[in-house]
Amino acid sequence: MHTQSRIYVAGHRGLVGSAIVRALSGSGFNEILVAPRTELDLTKADEADRFFERERPDYVYLAAAKVGGILANDTYPADFIRENLAIESNVIDASYRSGVKRLLFLGSSCIYPKLCPQPIKEEYLLTGPLEPTNRAYALAKIAGVEMCWSYNRQYGTQFLSAMPTNIYGPGDNFHLANSHVLPALIRKVVQAKLTGAHQLEVWGTGTPRREFLYSDDLAEACLFLMSLPDDEFSGLLTGDIPPLINVGTGEDVTIRELAEIVSSVLGFDGELVFDPSKPDGTPRKLLDVSRIAALGWKARRSLPEGIRLTYESTRSQLESLVAQ
Repeated sequence: MHTQSRIYVAGHRGLVGSAIVRALSGSGFNEILVAPRTELDLTKADEADRFFERERPDYVYLAAAKVGGILANDTYPADFIRENLAIESNVIDASYRSGVKRLLFLGSSCIYPKLCPQPIKEEYLLTGPLEPTNRAYALAKIAGVEMCWSYNRQYGTQFLSAMPTNIYGPGDNFHLANSHVLPALIRKVVQAKLTGAHQLEVWGTGTPRREFLYSDDLAEACLFLMSLPDDEFSGLLTGDIPPLINVGTGEDVTIRELAEIVSSVLGFDGELVFDPSKPDGTPRKLLDVSRIAALGWKARRSLPEGIRLTYESTRSQLESLVAQ
């Protein structure tokens, strides 16, 4: 990519897409293409086709997706698989037909089997059963990976899939019913502090281990991958496994440790109360990030620093949510 490249960020208002736009802008790229859903519904093929035919982007970051936490995935599986399949199918196909040079499809670490060997290597894809609570979403993302691979093999495209670990940061979803664990904990701690509570309820047993990556670190990884020299980028697309690469920190914590870190960073010294009647999800999800590390990329922000930055950027929003 160069600063005059026409770059389309699909899902620019989401957690990941907004971080990519910030990273591109901060790096001097000035031809960033975005369109809100009111103007471009990517679940509709005709709208996607018209947009690509009109704008002719050189590079595409496919960060648009329907996302949510355990409860949302388990409650609305049809919505998750239908919308995500439609978005990725329409964008990937339109990218091929309009001559996009490179596309980066943002997946999720939930594509890997529930009981995967740890840390999780890219070749472990499709080697075991998925976590049941987000199976529909995971299958949609797996289909996106396979679609990139298929288009590369049949049409010679340069489409890569990046599999990030659990992402958090500015613009996150802090709704208690359908958010992911980290933003949910941040909101609960803010609420406990504002209401003077002495206890904090945490879903599950606290024993599952999770890896977390700050959204701006992921965005920097995305720019790093899309800016690789041709031989290095092409090398990620060849071989016997799909064209995908893990993006994470290579470190994980238990949910109990996570709750303790959030409490410490935000200044809450109350008691943590775990509810084992709530689902734990996958026991552990730690990505093997040796491939991207070998290329020269590493996350810059620690978990406590990322939590602090997230809280500082969303403090007024959080306090407003709690007050409702």
